[in-house]
Amino acid sequence: MTASILPRGIAIDDPRPIAAANPYTFFLPHADELAAVKPLDGIQIIFRQTEGEPEYSAEGMWVLIESVDDGMVTGTLDNQPAGMSLIREGDRVRVPLTHAIGTTFHKDNPRPTVPEPREYWDRCFVDDCVLRGRSHADYLYREEPDMTQEGDRYPDSGWRIRGTDEGIAQDERDGAKPHYVALGSVLNADDRWLHLLDSPIGTAFQ
Repeated sequence: MTASILPRGIAIDDPRPIAAANPYTFFLPHADELAAVKPLDGIQIIFRQTEGEPEYSAEGMWVLIESVDDGMVTGTLDNQPAGMSLIREGDRVRVPLTHAIGTTFHKDNPRPTVPEPREYWDRCFVDDCVLRGRSHADYLYREEPDMTQEGDRYPDSGWRIRGTDEGIAQDERDGAKPHYVALGSVLNADDRWLHLLDSPIGTAFQ
């Protein structure tokens, strides 16, 4: 695979380690989508400015594809960076197809049908020790959701996830409060209870 070609002071991030570490909140394009992209389609890449003092050190930006060859995409940057000075809309780049975090398809090349990944954005309460990986999820119960506010994009799931006694005691000593976060964030830390996720309100597990 030929090396990337980028403007001076610009690098790209490989998103695959991020996705591997956060499988329930960071989703990459399906392999069939990547295999189907052609000229005039687009891929989204995480560009990073490594020199100077950019307003944003990293941005997800679109590359308009000119060609795909041996796993490398040659094209032009298709949007103006919000806070980087060393790369501009229209700059030509060459990047690995494997580094795409999103795809867009031209009207003459319809997006292939692929399985939609299940998303885990509904909210829950979780102890700090579980979310930070200092404790596994020890006691779980699902109560009537009561935290959803008007206008919330994602509702309260009703799940309440507690850590071990030792982990909770450490939270109390540190003054760490429970978090109201996406279920996926908890599953990234401890997914051993994934098979219980669809259990009804009123259930509890230890």
